[in-house]
Amino acid sequence: MDADACPVKDEVLKVAVRHKWPIHMVSNSWMRLPETPLTHRIVVPEGPDAADDWIAERAGEGDLVITNDIPLASRCLKCGARALRPNGKAFTEDNIGMGLAMRDLSAHLRETGEISGGPATFTKQDRSKFLSAMEDAIQAIHRITRTQ
Repeated sequence: MDADACPVKDEVLKVAVRHKWPIHMVSNSWMRLPETPLTHRIVVPEGPDAADDWIAERAGEGDLVITNDIPLASRCLKCGARALRPNGKAFTEDNIGMGLAMRDLSAHLRETGEISGGPATFTKQDRSKFLSAMEDAIQAIHRITRTQ
């Protein structure tokens, strides 16, 4: 998990514990987390992409990456991992190209003053959709790994 600004840490832990899945919470600073045998706190050095690099270098088939970072999601998909936004929307090979293009366009429009503001407010519905999407993703990964 790209944990620095992730609003669904508790939900990730809840689902991971239920499935006995280890979870790596990667951040640039120490954060308080429940101490469980499945929880691994990874603190990377300060830097613009240090957490992303740590995650992308280790992601692969059978992994689920939780992030809002579109370039990180793209890197993880290329490694065979699944990627999920905290609002429950999955990054896929079919939508990642458009996501990267829209990200670049939005950055350009913010730089030129055409638009301002940030992401939409995170809602209870987003949290609920995330829980369902994470459960579905883990079930899908289990089905694939059982057949291999």
